[in-house]
Amino acid sequence: MMHADCIWGLLLLLSLSLGWTKAQGTNYTRPVFYCGGDLVADSGFIGSEGFPSFYKPNTKCTWRITVPEGNVVTLSFRIFDIEADSQCRYDYLDIYNGHSNLVQKLGRFCGTFRPGAQISTTNTMTLEMVTDGETQTRGFLAYFSGTKPYANDEQFCGGKMTKSQGEIKTPNWPDRKYPPGTSCSWLIIVEPDRVIQVKFDKFVLEADTYCRFDYVAFFNGGERDDSRLIGKYCGDQSPQPIISSGNELLVQFVSDLSVTSDGFFGHYKSLPRDSQPLTVDSGPSTGSGPSERAVKPAESERPAVTTQPPVPTTASLKYVTPSVRPTRRGVTNRNPKRLVPQNPLCARACKRAGTIKKSFCSSEFVITGKVTSLAPGHRGTLSINISLIKAYKSGRLTITQVGETMAIKLVSQCKKCPLVRRGGNYIIMGQVDEDGRGTLEPGAFVAPYKAAHHKLLMNINNQPC
Repeated sequence: MMHADCIWGLLLLLSLSLGWTKAQGTNYTRPVFYCGGDLVADSGFIGSEGFPSFYKPNTKCTWRITVPEGNVVTLSFRIFDIEADSQCRYDYLDIYNGHSNLVQKLGRFCGTFRPGAQISTTNTMTLEMVTDGETQTRGFLAYFSGTKPYANDEQFCGGKMTKSQGEIKTPNWPDRKYPPGTSCSWLIIVEPDRVIQVKFDKFVLEADTYCRFDYVAFFNGGERDDSRLIGKYCGDQSPQPIISSGNELLVQFVSDLSVTSDGFFGHYKSLPRDSQPLTVDSGPSTGSGPSERAVKPAESERPAVTTQPPVPTTASLKYVTPSVRPTRRGVTNRNPKRLVPQNPLCARACKRAGTIKKSFCSSEFVITGKVTSLAPGHRGTLSINISLIKAYKSGRLTITQVGETMAIKLVSQCKKCPLVRRGGNYIIMGQVDEDGRGTLEPGAFVAPYKAAHHKLLMNINNQPC
């Protein structure tokens, strides 16, 4: 986390070079950010109340951004630090595509992961930050500007499409790479009793673990809906077919001002409403994205807080040795050779190797997350899907946005060790294979995770290995 003096230095440099809008104080040595306001300007800065001091508890701040007509709003985050929660239930920042919280929600954000660029489809955008009465952190600092939606004499980007089938493609396709600083929005509407399927024939966007820079995002519903994010995609792997839940689908393509690539070409068609997506998960209802299902639970549903738990030591992260499963009833061990596991790694003792600090340093990735599904793989392996809480080290690990959560796929070389259970939260450390998948050997560091462990992991992360 940046020191306050460093942050003030950054703010002073930015203020002198780009100026501040009337939504903040004009003291150029120490700008003051307020709780909400109207920002009407070509560009400017927006920050949480009191930034970089900790934001206040039990508040709701609403900022409305307006840039000149004919432009769209581009919002880029410089610093982001809001109380982390896998579902963004307690403190969070909502971003809306217009001047109201009744229009399409572009996203809900919390934690220390800096969101990618957010781009509206009109000249207005709304930010709404909600905090509860407990943990407070630094908040956020972002820069907004008005930019022109892409269009030239050869090709217009985006638009409203009402035919039962059609095409979507990036600007300049297929002659050359898409341009930087592009925002395209396609609103697809078909007959009320139909849904929309999108398939890509070609797909090459700038690769990034979190798809922060160039990406295409799909939202159920239209621009005037508080629609739910289906998925956000980048890189050179074509997404599986996307299927909407209703007859309206908003597709948004964004490129930042740096690296560009070949782009994509896809086509959509309408299907009967009872069509179900076979390969795309529209996201759990308890995700950390734009779903209204992720609102803060009632006080009675939140865990009671008695005393502040102590910061755990290495010894408190105990590994639970899995119990041996009994053989199925009626099956006797007549031929012991048949019980030898196919995977020789499973013959090893199920014992974690090394301390938490040693494992942290020797592992290519260190994350905390919730196990959402388990499935047997080839030769005694286990496929594990994780909903990410926080990544302390990610390296080459592939992290994708599935529905409303950041998701990771892991492969455990032995399905019985390390032991994880569906629905549990864990600290997980391991290696990354050539395809970007996390791999776990029987000795990998895996331990149950509680919020109090975050401080310990951050302390280790800040120490040299």
